[in-house]
Amino acid sequence: MASRPDPGRNQLLAALPADERARWLPALEPVDMPLGEVLYESGMPMTHVYFPTTSIVSLLYVMEDGASAEIAVVGNEGIVGISLFMGGETTPSRSVVQSAGQGFRMPGHLLKEEFNRSGPVLHLLLRYTQALITQMAQTAACNRHHSLDQQLCRWLLLSLDRLASPELVMTQELIANMLGVRREGVTEAAGKLQEEGLIEYSRGKITVVNRQKLEARVCECYSVVKREYDRLLPERAT
Repeated sequence: MASRPDPGRNQLLAALPADERARWLPALEPVDMPLGEVLYESGMPMTHVYFPTTSIVSLLYVMEDGASAEIAVVGNEGIVGISLFMGGETTPSRSVVQSAGQGFRMPGHLLKEEFNRSGPVLHLLLRYTQALITQMAQTAACNRHHSLDQQLCRWLLLSLDRLASPELVMTQELIANMLGVRREGVTEAAGKLQEEGLIEYSRGKITVVNRQKLEARVCECYSVVKREYDRLLPERAT
């Protein structure tokens, strides 16, 4: 029999005090999160929250004409569905699995009960929410003021921070949808990074071969977001 996946691979779940962790474990359901799966649609009532472990979820704002742009990414550091415990019940954004993998889900009413207990769970979730808001704000500023190749570098590094591998399975068309730009722009930006030996791109798979150079090329937006997550959230359990 296959062993149960480890909730400790999600940073928030790993940070729970022992008593809270014991209460949560029976309510945590392991789930597969395939590429492109929509967890929440704009305005859709939320029934569960999700804790990615090996997957990444994009939070996208979708315009009336169907165009979209990513406002944040959530991976093994966080939770998808903050509107449930913040009192909103729905969200104007769409949540889509950007990188396939696994995670856990928990009924929303149980999470709200835990949040309303106050104590360490409330403070942990509020700190995470502050970090997520910082990422959203910095993404908006980056999209307005920085070049496409800098935005691509930021996106790659934020994604890598949430994966155990330097490889991302992602087509240029999907990246363009995430960044809210034309596919030709992504092709040109990715081509530059490949020519300079920072990445390798082939058949929908991007491999970062020189992270140090990627970090040197990215705009300050990446470090602003990373510092805020490092400051607000506990280190990953070993």
